[in-house]
Amino acid sequence: MESLTEILFTHAHLAHWIIFGALMLAGFNIPISEDLMIILSATLAATVVPENTPLLFTAVFLGCYLSDWICYWIGRLVGPNLWKMRWFAKTVKQERLEQVHQYYQKYGFWTLLIGRFIPFGVRNCLFLTAGMGKMHFGKFILSDGIACLCSNLALFSLTYTLSRHYDELLNLLKTFNLVLFVGFVVTGIAVFWYKKRKSTRKPIDP
Repeated sequence: MESLTEILFTHAHLAHWIIFGALMLAGFNIPISEDLMIILSATLAATVVPENTPLLFTAVFLGCYLSDWICYWIGRLVGPNLWKMRWFAKTVKQERLEQVHQYYQKYGFWTLLIGRFIPFGVRNCLFLTAGMGKMHFGKFILSDGIACLCSNLALFSLTYTLSRHYDELLNLLKTFNLVLFVGFVVTGIAVFWYKKRKSTRKPIDP
């Protein structure tokens, strides 16, 4: 991932193609972080190639969305035979897929929407389970499209805003830390003074 990050910043004008390709590979359960790709694309859009902002968002959205289709069809066509592959059995636990299947039965669309915001392999479990469970493909791409757009737009927008206003946010954080430190010191002095005054106060004779 470090090498990929370096390539993206070195070839920023082609970053949308690189990000799209990397995300398509993620559909085959290759460990490429979708969140990191969104964060990097938004950072590049805000700082290095702002003129490519629409291209970067389109690339990251389509890359995430279409890679979900790959994962869905792998689950649908290959099914339980996936666990015969050693590398797959190590990266995806069967118990987790069974749990996701129960969530689908209980919550339906909300499983996709909420699950899309959870990293660390949860997303691929969602899509594999949808395929293995023979979810109607039309229903899947509609539900996943909405969920994918919501999650990508939220993370891309947040990262873009933070990157654009990094200096202002850094100054604000420094000011906040200074105020917090001063408040802590003043409170400490006040408590010390109060305890010292209380300890030196003479007791009143009965």
